[in-house]
Amino acid sequence: MTATAAPPQAPAPAEPPAHRPSVRKRLVPYWLLLPGILWLLVFFVLPMVYQASTSVQTGSLEEGFEVTWHFRTYWDAFTEYLPQFLRSLLYAGTATALCLLLGYPLAYLIAFKAGRWRGLLLVLVIAPFFTSFLIRTLAWKTILADGGPVVAGLNAVGFLDVTSWLGMTEGDRVLATPLAVVCGLTYNFLPFMILPLYSSLERIDTRLHEAAGDLYARPATVFRKVTFPLSMPGVVSGTLLTFIPASGDYVNAELLGSTDTRMIGNVIQSQYLRILDYPTAAALSFILMAIVLIMVTIYIRRAGTEDLV
Repeated sequence: MTATAAPPQAPAPAEPPAHRPSVRKRLVPYWLLLPGILWLLVFFVLPMVYQASTSVQTGSLEEGFEVTWHFRTYWDAFTEYLPQFLRSLLYAGTATALCLLLGYPLAYLIAFKAGRWRGLLLVLVIAPFFTSFLIRTLAWKTILADGGPVVAGLNAVGFLDVTSWLGMTEGDRVLATPLAVVCGLTYNFLPFMILPLYSSLERIDTRLHEAAGDLYARPATVFRKVTFPLSMPGVVSGTLLTFIPASGDYVNAELLGSTDTRMIGNVIQSQYLRILDYPTAAALSFILMAIVLIMVTIYIRRAGTEDLV
């Protein structure tokens, strides 16, 4: 008995060819990125390259500068102006800490408690941006004037005795002291702390707070275990937006401080516009950028978050 042969199977239908976008469509994202890339090249990369070449030059403005790869300028500038570097980092760090202490409660209030007043409070936060940075800083010369109500009140409660012992003020005087410079930095950069904090807090689901309360967590525990960890992107963003510009600022130290409170920004400005030592000024700029970049990198890794707002 012979086995019957299996009937032939029909061939599987051929899959339609995959639709490939045209070359023109594939290049659209790159064309859209081109203006931004050109902007960075013209206004960021090229000036950086020019400043890098300036930092290794020697000469004078009268005789002209020449690239001689004189890298010792970096070491000489760093060792000579080390006190100004340390002072800048100290003032910027102090102002950043004060901005965080002042800004976090206000951002929390706007995000969770403001209700219909939220828009008005946000406008008040950004209201200082409606005036010039210079005018805002000059206003503090009037606020902290000798014999004014603010200084008299601080002196009456003994606050100036404490700050004088810490070396932040001199007797009954606040202007031309480190405290005045820190106050100016804190005021001018406080909105840069509040806005990222608010943005981060506003995205937190309030049902998480309710769930923590249902588990009998106290308000302090809810804040420590739920609110603050979820707001860390705003904390990191706010501290970076405050510390980085504050460390290179020179307006507050120029208008509110004295020769004893000069920051590295004042030194760079003086080297460029008064002393006309362009290589030293460029070297100082790159040293400051390197220090801030290292500190920011370590800070972001220690903070444990890359979700910045």
